[in-house]
Amino acid sequence: MRSTTGPARLVLFAAIIAILGLMPALPLFGGAVPVTAQTLGVMLAGAVLGPWRGAASVTLFLILVAVGLPLLAGGRGGIGVFFGPSAGYMLGWIAGAAVIGLIIHTGATRPTWLRTAAGLVVGGILVVYLFGIPVQSFIVGTSLTETALQSSVFLVGDTIKVVIAALVTMALWKAYPQAFPSFRRSSDRTPAESLSPATSNPRES
Repeated sequence: MRSTTGPARLVLFAAIIAILGLMPALPLFGGAVPVTAQTLGVMLAGAVLGPWRGAASVTLFLILVAVGLPLLAGGRGGIGVFFGPSAGYMLGWIAGAAVIGLIIHTGATRPTWLRTAAGLVVGGILVVYLFGIPVQSFIVGTSLTETALQSSVFLVGDTIKVVIAALVTMALWKAYPQAFPSFRRSSDRTPAESLSPATSNPRES
């Protein structure tokens, strides 16, 4: 069961990122990098799947883009997009999903509002910008300071996406904790099983 649901989760979240790309991209103030909803999918991948599965799901999505599928907002695709101003941000999605998952999942038995919000802000915004701004600066030919100021227009939209991702993550945990593979071991155990280390979970055998 686990061998099939694992890959299925990766495909599912790659599809979610692609579906969010159907929403129109909004270039703000003539910026080279458009505002899209796809970062929301990246945030959810890291928050729900954990660091490695989340990063793998985003990587799968970007591989599909690289081979030519028009999955990015605005129907963009192909290897050429990885040489444009958005390239650093897309690579930052992979690292961002991993960091989100690490903050929310590592050393925890369940997601909490604080860890979820912290993970989404650090991984979903700061890490993505850390990758995106230098690459955009290099390709467009502007200074890092100028590029950072231009990118600051995205902060309002990114903050809204953090709020949405946190609400969805916590609601999903409450409704269907089995969706969180990193927390599944503890969430699947009954209180009696948790108290008895010798009792094994039939789904883990």
